[in-house]
Amino acid sequence: MSNEAATAQAAQATEAVPEPEPIPHGIGASLPAADVRAKTEGTFPYAADLWAEGLLWAAVLRSPHPHARIVSIDTTHAREMPGVRAVVTHEDVPGAPLHGRGKADRPVFASEVVRHHGEPIAAVAADHPDTARMAAAAVIVEYEVLDPVTDPEQAFEAEPLHPDGNLIRHIPLRHGDPEASGDIVVEGLYRIGRQDPAPIGAEAGLAVPRPDGGVELYLASTDPHGDRDTAAAAFGLEPERVKVVVTGVPGATADREDRSFQLPLGLLALRTGCPVKLAATREESFLGHAHRHPTLLRYRHHADAEGKLVKVEAQILLDAGAYADTSSEALAAAVAFACGPYVVPNAFIEGWAVRTNNPPSGHVRGEGAMQVCAAYEAQMDKLAKKLGVDPAELRLRNVMATGDVLPTGQTVTCPAPVAELLQAVRDFPLPPLPKDTPEDEWLLPGGPEGAGEPGAVRRGVGYGIGMVHVLGAEGADEVSTATVKVQDGVATVLCAAVETGQGFTTLARQIVQEILGIDEVHVAPVDTDQPPAGAGCRGRHTWVSGGAVERAAKMVRTQLLQPLAHKFGMSTELLQITDGKITSYDGVLSTTVTEALDGKELWATAQCRPHPTEPLDGSGQGDAFVGMSFCAVRAVVDVDIELGSVRVVELAVAQDVGRVLNPAQLAARIEAGVTQGVGIALTENLRTPRGLVRHPDLTGYALPTALDTPDIRIVQLVEERDVVAPFGAKAVSAVPVVTSPAAIASAVRAATGRPVNRLPIRPQAAVVTGG
Repeated sequence: MSNEAATAQAAQATEAVPEPEPIPHGIGASLPAADVRAKTEGTFPYAADLWAEGLLWAAVLRSPHPHARIVSIDTTHAREMPGVRAVVTHEDVPGAPLHGRGKADRPVFASEVVRHHGEPIAAVAADHPDTARMAAAAVIVEYEVLDPVTDPEQAFEAEPLHPDGNLIRHIPLRHGDPEASGDIVVEGLYRIGRQDPAPIGAEAGLAVPRPDGGVELYLASTDPHGDRDTAAAAFGLEPERVKVVVTGVPGATADREDRSFQLPLGLLALRTGCPVKLAATREESFLGHAHRHPTLLRYRHHADAEGKLVKVEAQILLDAGAYADTSSEALAAAVAFACGPYVVPNAFIEGWAVRTNNPPSGHVRGEGAMQVCAAYEAQMDKLAKKLGVDPAELRLRNVMATGDVLPTGQTVTCPAPVAELLQAVRDFPLPPLPKDTPEDEWLLPGGPEGAGEPGAVRRGVGYGIGMVHVLGAEGADEVSTATVKVQDGVATVLCAAVETGQGFTTLARQIVQEILGIDEVHVAPVDTDQPPAGAGCRGRHTWVSGGAVERAAKMVRTQLLQPLAHKFGMSTELLQITDGKITSYDGVLSTTVTEALDGKELWATAQCRPHPTEPLDGSGQGDAFVGMSFCAVRAVVDVDIELGSVRVVELAVAQDVGRVLNPAQLAARIEAGVTQGVGIALTENLRTPRGLVRHPDLTGYALPTALDTPDIRIVQLVEERDVVAPFGAKAVSAVPVVTSPAAIASAVRAATGRPVNRLPIRPQAAVVTGG
């Protein structure tokens, strides 16, 4: 081959090599999570994997009774066991004996009375986990068993279960004319079961004593500063002497590492002077942490002859379990959103949260809003049936929009494209009907070997539209602090916002990339030496912590551009940063971010605090919420009307997202929320007969698996930016959880003609006699 030919072939080969695809960065890109490789390879540092020199193991003794008086506690045998280093009870709590997220009404260890099955009574530290468990079992507790109060309706008349009484909160909402009535009236009684957050990763923690007499807690905490303050109060220490270090969080749809785990752990480390580790079993998790509030709802809807809503009357009763926790907040959401995203000129709602001897209820994604959504959507189906109107059409006649007023008197100022969302799912093509062939048996309800006759299968289509509030409510001080540092061309974000799977660390990297044009961005690990960022719930970190990162990054941007702007005699607003390059509006200036840094270290700290809210008053009125998010779901189900088995075929979702910041991450959050809703609708119910948790494991508590997950079609994302939110974005995880169970129940009603007034849907509720 000649030199010319070889040169030409080499050039041709060079031209054939495709250029590498650019790495996505900045707002709007599907930037992958920073920890995805570590999680895939099994090197992600979960709390259950932690270790320390001289480690002891902890175990907690929990009450076998839902209600009993403690006559005596004898720890003698446990203390005398070889390998046992410490046993602690209520007598060993040096600080505040009570704690709680919403209200301090829950003892660290029960002392005189146990109020729920699984309440902590004592804790043990030993040199081996088996020794610790055996020593905990050797603590002798003499009980006087009492009759439990497990029906929340009976709690009003029962003897007080707590010094604060049985009623936690009552909200009477009054809006409009109490004498108003409609031509059409429908009523319903609805029950929502007890769902468990069921974190797949083990709940675990490590406590390490400090030389100054304090302690460090290594936890998968979702609220590190709140957990630190509670622990410091219980330990009788200043907050500065208790440090919470957040380890890898294996996902969270509720609060993780309940304080009934954290507090005994720290007490044992302080008592022994040694590191102490606690890894909860699945049973201990079910007994220890809070669950979704079981709820009883009575509704009466009034409408005119055209189907326009005239008045809604409702009674909502939340079972808080033994302690208050976040029941007040959940009740406020339930009452405020009791009418759903509909225009209701007259509303009269009574809401109560009461104590019982059932397991404690607390924050779980969509609390309050999910329960009422199932009820008001069932009422809309009843109205449509009575009027002979298409269910989607009836909803469209009543949906709210921006500028409408909630029953609380608050004007909806954020984007509320509810009609657009519902029209999108209604108009999306329906999935094909299943084929009656042996190879497609798995498509039928029940799956292979479990399905009945194909002729007994009925298809149903149903709708649900829901809403949630974003951030805290009723005067909660929502604030977060973030610091952005730039050195040697690398940016670092310091913010105590915990990555719980919602994607905050990825979002923080994208924000800094977008504003500063720096590709390499790291997010520092979280601990309580950093300023507080608040709890990871209700979309807080997308808004508040993302806003703090944005403001800090913009301050660093100003520091970076000011010398250049001064040099060229122009304002920094006339300079832009794109793909790592700084250019002026007229093209005179063109340089790179690296050159502009010139070895300098830049940093800035900023806070984000949304506009204030106010508590609901004595009539349930007030501007209680910062913002709201909306979703519409169309469910298609196949129901075997002889067996009552249900298969969700497809869920079509349209959602109000404000602005898409990370398309892949946003789709994953919506799909995860919808899948959680499938479990709420069909399988998840923690049974507690007479207050005893039955089958506290993942065999008795049925989570939906990949085989239960239907086709999820995200048919529309409405990007109408919320002007008061950073980047105009809204949180997306909670509202599909709220809406999809209601849509599935609506579809089962359409398939069977049965009322379906309970979640999860029991097989007998879907059976059609003589069908």
